[in-house]
Amino acid sequence: MHDVSEGSSVSTKDSRQNVAAGGTSAPRKLHNLAYGIERIGLIPLRAPVIAAIILALLCIAAGFGVDRLKVDDSLSQLFRSETKEFRQYEEVTKRFPSAEYDVLVVIEGKNLMDRESIEKIRDLVTDLQLIDSVRGLISLFSARQAPEPGKLPPPLFPEELPTGQAYEALKQRVLSNEIIRGKLLSEDGTLALVVLSLDPKIVGGKGLNTTVAEIRKTMQDDLGSTGLTAQLSGVPVMQLEIRNAVERDSILYNSIGFAAGALIAIAFFRRISFMIIAAAPPLIAILLSLGAFGWLNFSLNMFLNVMTPLIMVISFSDSMQLTFAARDRLIAGKDKYTAFREAVLVVGPACVLTHGTAGISFIALQFSNSDLIRTFGEAGLLATVIALMGVLSLVPVLGVLLIRKESNFAVATKGADIGVQALRSFCSWIARRMVSHPGLYSLIGLLVVVGLSTIYATLEPRYRLADQVPDKRQAVEASGRLDAKLTGANPIDVLIQFPKGAGLYDDATLSTIAAVHTIVEKQAGVGNVWSLDSLRRWLAEKTGKADVETIKSYVDVLPEYLTRRFISADKDAVVVSGRIPDVDSSQLLPVVEKLDKALDDVRKAHPGYEIAVTGLSAIAARNSADMIGKLNHGLTIEIVFVAAFIGLAFRSFAVMLMSILPGIFPVVMAGFILWTMGEGLQFASVVALTVSFGLGLSATIHFLNRLRLEGGPDVNEAVAVERATILVGPALILTSVVLACGLAVMVLSDLPSLRLFGWLSAFAMLSALVADLFILRPTAMFLSEMSRRLTGQSPI
Repeated sequence: MHDVSEGSSVSTKDSRQNVAAGGTSAPRKLHNLAYGIERIGLIPLRAPVIAAIILALLCIAAGFGVDRLKVDDSLSQLFRSETKEFRQYEEVTKRFPSAEYDVLVVIEGKNLMDRESIEKIRDLVTDLQLIDSVRGLISLFSARQAPEPGKLPPPLFPEELPTGQAYEALKQRVLSNEIIRGKLLSEDGTLALVVLSLDPKIVGGKGLNTTVAEIRKTMQDDLGSTGLTAQLSGVPVMQLEIRNAVERDSILYNSIGFAAGALIAIAFFRRISFMIIAAAPPLIAILLSLGAFGWLNFSLNMFLNVMTPLIMVISFSDSMQLTFAARDRLIAGKDKYTAFREAVLVVGPACVLTHGTAGISFIALQFSNSDLIRTFGEAGLLATVIALMGVLSLVPVLGVLLIRKESNFAVATKGADIGVQALRSFCSWIARRMVSHPGLYSLIGLLVVVGLSTIYATLEPRYRLADQVPDKRQAVEASGRLDAKLTGANPIDVLIQFPKGAGLYDDATLSTIAAVHTIVEKQAGVGNVWSLDSLRRWLAEKTGKADVETIKSYVDVLPEYLTRRFISADKDAVVVSGRIPDVDSSQLLPVVEKLDKALDDVRKAHPGYEIAVTGLSAIAARNSADMIGKLNHGLTIEIVFVAAFIGLAFRSFAVMLMSILPGIFPVVMAGFILWTMGEGLQFASVVALTVSFGLGLSATIHFLNRLRLEGGPDVNEAVAVERATILVGPALILTSVVLACGLAVMVLSDLPSLRLFGWLSAFAMLSALVADLFILRPTAMFLSEMSRRLTGQSPI
């Protein structure tokens, strides 16, 4: 055991001789890994009550900050950037009623085309239009008959539906209508689509829940007795389901998981006070971080939602190490002030280094071309600083405030510390075996990591919209029905911007629109194509006339909300809109690229017209693989860069080498599991691997810091490794088990991405534990021996 000097160095006592190979050693001066930053934790010890009062005030302020937090659940926010493609997409969403605001009502049933069902569906459409937040609506009843000279074109469905044979004739006209067949009505007449365009302010605000609930109630009231099924899909519904699922999961599953972990901690510590000392600082750090996000106007999104477990992973490991170190000193008979002061000085430098490496990882995200990922990096860096301050300050404050009669605690704990002693015995057993043949075990570890890395390198990026949406709710099921019956639920648009001076009804413009429409509808994988040319074709077929005046007169009588979907308000741009199924982006990308390439012929034939493939599906197909790939490559680079940072902090090249294998192992092991399951790398996967990387580094740094204190010129490496393992191992094992429990419960989530994040993170954490015990120990032993033979000195 070590005492801590008043300065920044650590000295060794003669009591080490009972574990050393030889006699006593002279006190050894060691450089401070954190340059004294850990001493921040000593300041609150001077006045713990005042520090607790300040903490309470900060928590209150953080509570108000949390209340200010807004949710950015737009499905496009992941791909938001300054690229030309995203700017075009934003332009389309501003100039045309975007599919991001469309609620899709999917009505299905074998009796859908029966007269009574059509009457009920028409009643539903009428009632839906009366909902305040509905800006426009498209349905079967939007279609009209062919116009007669000098008359307005009548609706396809007359006000009074006919009966008998006349109604059967109407059914055939509806099923064969080019405007709605395969677009708003399936070919077999068993599925109908109603598109509701919502007010964008409602979609982005708190009123969305009320609006969707009103739509559902209207559906139930109007169709409840018809035998038809009605489900909702579309981006707003998906966003709402995501929002509700995240809120429910974060409260319910995290509470259950970490409650189970707390019970495990109590079982080992045998005192609630120590569980609070270890668990409260990370939880308070989360509260303070979220409060800071609120006051600084950060918006919660799919990335910031995983900030909670990220902070918990890094901070809880450090908190446990500090708690264990102080606990050991209390058992040794020291008073609580001395125990926690020494814990901060001995373990604190490693805590600073673990948070420093996490901060470097977040800084690296600033080089991403995604605004969302850069914001995630900024928030992560801020949270890391807050977490470091929280852990260093709160563990000693809570320790001196909660622990009473430490002398009685020392007497009561000696001989009754069953759980911790069992862990230490296990750690000692592992350490002795790992150092018995360090070269062999190091070689095995290297071969395993290399083999797993080879498999990991074959993982391909995966992105699918449905993976971000609760799959136990309506939206995904309804989208699946649209994929099966109407070629797809996800929109893809081709934006056509006219040259200066060109008009909507110019021959060149109409010719360009027709050419683009033809290419889009012929593109394999794209269906349900709509544009101004759809109207021109229908008029040509029904009336034999498709001149400019006829088209213009028909457009003029259509509702504005309908024409605005395809024609800009100033009539200088149009979109040709199609739909594609919700499949993996790797399958969509060839479709998008082929479509864009096919449009080159139109661009050459009609110079001056700007033609661009856009839409959320196109943006996701083009950018998701690249973004996931960059995040993955960035993680690989970070492992090497952070290893170099650790080596620099310890001022040892050998230490840098020691940290690489245990840092890589949990990442590639988790990748191996994904490979065996036939899965690729998703956004949730990469973030989960970042979590495991953080935990692995934390364990590595704490072990190397302890090994540095236990080693010396005349100390046997095997003894130093065993001693360091006994001192830091129990905290590491307990941390891994608690956090794995907390995250594994997420497998009960409705969100596929959160389920993936939960089980993969839990598995990776256990893999990091395996790496620390079975790879880091022999590697440290082997490299220490090699360094001593080559230089005559210990590398640490």
